[in-house]
Amino acid sequence: MNFKYKMVLVVRNDLNLSPGKLAVQASHAAVSCAVKSRKQKKRYFKRWFKEGQKKVLVKCEDLEHLKFLKERAEKEDLTTTLVTDAGLTEVSRGTTTVLGVGPAPNNLVDKITGDLTLY
Repeated sequence: MNFKYKMVLVVRNDLNLSPGKLAVQASHAAVSCAVKSRKQKKRYFKRWFKEGQKKVLVKCEDLEHLKFLKERAEKEDLTTTLVTDAGLTEVSRGTTTVLGVGPAPNNLVDKITGDLTLY
């Protein structure tokens, strides 16, 4: 299938999260972005949802890189969310773990995350 819309979840590589923790943090970002998008970018959300809700998991270097990507995405008027951990397991309370971007057309999301490595 040729997807035209996607959501990208950017994980901080410097945290060395376990697979389970990574999955939960990415899930938080995906749900938050979907809810925001459904309200703020209805057209993008509907098209993304209808075609199968493509999600891509990539990694960035650290918190500074994550915040830089968020700023770039916001300048492009893309839906974003940052996930901050409650500190109950692997990382300290308040640690920012994942950035969600989208859903939006592939070409818009790729401007921000297209150069990042798949997780």
